[in-house]
Amino acid sequence: MGRERPTAADDIDPLQPAVLGPVTLRNRVIKAATSEGRSPDGLVTDDLIAFHKRFADGGVGMTTVAYCTVAEDAASAPGQILMSRRAVPGLRRLADTVHQAGAAVSAQLGHGGVVATRKVNKVTPKAPSRFVNPQSFDYCRPISRDEILTVVDQFGTAAQVAVDAGFDAVELHLGHLYLPSSFLSPLMNRRKDEYGGSIDNRARFARQIAQRVREVVGNRAAVIAKLSMEDGKRGGIALSESLRVVQLLDADRNLDAIELTQGSSVFKPMYLFRGDTPVDEFAAVMPPPMNLGVRMVGKRVLGTFPYRDLYMLDAARQFVPVAAHTPLILLGGITTGEHMQDAMREGFAFVAMGRALLREPDLVNQIREQPGKRSLCNHNNKCMVTVFGKTHCVLDPGQRYGPVVSQS
Repeated sequence: MGRERPTAADDIDPLQPAVLGPVTLRNRVIKAATSEGRSPDGLVTDDLIAFHKRFADGGVGMTTVAYCTVAEDAASAPGQILMSRRAVPGLRRLADTVHQAGAAVSAQLGHGGVVATRKVNKVTPKAPSRFVNPQSFDYCRPISRDEILTVVDQFGTAAQVAVDAGFDAVELHLGHLYLPSSFLSPLMNRRKDEYGGSIDNRARFARQIAQRVREVVGNRAAVIAKLSMEDGKRGGIALSESLRVVQLLDADRNLDAIELTQGSSVFKPMYLFRGDTPVDEFAAVMPPPMNLGVRMVGKRVLGTFPYRDLYMLDAARQFVPVAAHTPLILLGGITTGEHMQDAMREGFAFVAMGRALLREPDLVNQIREQPGKRSLCNHNNKCMVTVFGKTHCVLDPGQRYGPVVSQS
């Protein structure tokens, strides 16, 4: 499948309609997936619908429903949607609401792998090889070949749920050291079978997922992959090998776009976010004595990386000549219309925004009306801590309160 990647051009207007696989978006701005915590029973709620309606009303081309788990034992945190038949009516209601507001909607499909915890899923997390998560201290057991194929099928089943619910796209989470991403890391993948060793072997799992999902959805929805360019850990995912992964995925032509990202939820997560490290806020939501440990070593564990605009661009631009057929999505520090235009000039087809839209859900409409507008987000990253409840911008605390929650 796949689509021809547009060439870089100064005259591409990011706020004009654009084609993403079989879908036409009203513009090239995508609300990136940000954990929501609004599905306490694994089902869509009115609160979740209202959350995404704000971005649709605010002008994005497409909003992404974050981390929809492909299996009961694959959740990475509480409050995530389980992609089962039981979830279809609520997902359909969410999709209809977003469509009525003029935007498209995507479901991010994920398997937690080493990021999952025994506390949440009641089972030992799975990994390519034996591993202990330095964040949760959970032991993660090696996944078997048969289980790998089961997970591939689970991604396909989850994609079918999304399509049946009227979603326009699915996003395969192949980043941040969740299960498929952890296979790409030579630090975490020490397997001796066909899923370990060379980068071509370590990419096999991700490619099988993309192929299975494409087989399931056909041309009924766009298929996007979110892929880590590097995880910021010595011995982990390296840029040189990620270039090869994109080359392989591009040649397969199972994807309609690839969203490039960095960092992980395992090692120094601030490498993904950049900016302030909210140690005190994390400590405040931790029980004793863990809260004391967070205050003492939090910055060392979370990492400290300064924020700058377009902070992923230097790495991401290296993928433009590699992805001959697959459009690329630029993420990271996009806060103005000029940043969007910069992305188009560099050869990216779309941009994805997270924190800036949490701060101002109507930012796209504001930029359309005021081309010089800049996001009010100050990258204090305190929104990271709100994932333990309902994700929201702490500078606009009213966001945490939604309508009366109902399940569907």
